[in-house]
Amino acid sequence: VQLQASGGGLVQPGGSLRLSCAASGRVTSVNDMAWYRQAPGKRRELVAGITAGGATNYADSVKGRFTISRDNAKNTGYLQMNSLKPEDTAVYYCNAEVNYLYYTDDGAPVVGKNDYWGQGTLVTVSS
Repeated sequence: VQLQASGGGLVQPGGSLRLSCAASGRVTSVNDMAWYRQAPGKRRELVAGITAGGATNYADSVKGRFTISRDNAKNTGYLQMNSLKPEDTAVYYCNAEVNYLYYTDDGAPVVGKNDYWGQGTLVTVSS
């Protein structure tokens, strides 16, 4: 199982970006998903989270500007970022609890569960 994050880049203040996080491999479903970010010299912080049922939560610093969503059929999560500020500059990481299929030694199918991180995508907000 892999989580692939994409969509980062350079954007001017006030601009928008949309990040994507796709789970691939023997994925049967995805439970909670979240986006974190880590700015230079700072700790990784939670930006937004979404449950399998669609309930969301946001850091106070991004409320009203960022929107987290998901497409369960595609095992993909999104982070729409609007009105970006220079202080939003960071590497953004997706995190998800993924249900995946594997087989025992005698060939029996089993659904396992594990927590995965994407590789990070850099968002730079600068004029």
